[in-house]
Amino acid sequence: MPAPSQPRSPFAWLNNQPYVLLTLASLFWAGNIVLARYVAGHVPPLTLSCIRWIGTFLMLWPFARTHLARDWRTLLAHWPLLLLLALTGFAVNNALSYWAMQYTQALNGLLIQSSAPLFVALWSLALFGVRLSVGQLMGIAMSLTGVLVILLRGDLGALGAIQFNRGDLMFASALLVFGLYSAVMTRRPAVHQLSLISCCTAMGAVLLLPLAIWEYSSGSVLTPDLLSIATLGYVVVFASALAYLFFNRGISLIGPNRAAPFLHLVPLFGSVLAIVLLGEELKAFHLAGYALVIGGVIVASRSPLRPARAGDQRKDGSLRQDAS
Repeated sequence: MPAPSQPRSPFAWLNNQPYVLLTLASLFWAGNIVLARYVAGHVPPLTLSCIRWIGTFLMLWPFARTHLARDWRTLLAHWPLLLLLALTGFAVNNALSYWAMQYTQALNGLLIQSSAPLFVALWSLALFGVRLSVGQLMGIAMSLTGVLVILLRGDLGALGAIQFNRGDLMFASALLVFGLYSAVMTRRPAVHQLSLISCCTAMGAVLLLPLAIWEYSSGSVLTPDLLSIATLGYVVVFASALAYLFFNRGISLIGPNRAAPFLHLVPLFGSVLAIVLLGEELKAFHLAGYALVIGGVIVASRSPLRPARAGDQRKDGSLRQDAS
């Protein structure tokens, strides 16, 4: 008589739900953009970026240390790739996006955020020859239209009236860098996901430390008040540790081109947060835009997975998906 199967924990279930993981990551990053604009001028951006990754590493260390002890030889052998991941996904992207929000509005940031899946697709094509399927292209176009409907309040003609500044260029550059991170993540070494993100956060903090010191020496000092503490708490726990774990896991399960359309949920969630937290009124264009974004994400993410090859099994139990 076979032994009764043990019930799976909620964490084990969540670890194999890429759509849930990617949706939650987008929600946490939407809050990060709104919060970054809210604290602009109060929390120094480079200091925030550096403390963000120091705090994330310290929070993950108790859970990651046993995996790091096992995986350190593999991590060391792949240090150039890890340096690239830390530079693009944790240092440059993060510093540029926080710095950009000192000069631009949350609306512009959310609008530019909608181009993120296109950057991922371009890097995947340029580096690895991974092309978008027709369904993925249609889904991205559909969800992008929904983003524009939401952000332009149903008046697509208002697009020409939006003024862009140096903050917008910096934010777009941050997304270009993050697109490279998303594409290269498919070539991650076969280590546990906690080993990978702990290593990258530590390297990202080291890379940002000289910039934070320069910012401090120039007179931009972090004020240790309630707003600063709450901001650091959110970005460390939700926008960093959980969001990156969830996003990396989602990419490892379904590939970058199928994961990227979920980034269109960032401006969608950003508008919802504005309605809930800032008292904006829910209008018909919101509902139309939400329907288009969600429909586009569903269309783009439903293309079939390629069969897994022998040797694609990772140490953390996921399958390597190098193509979408």
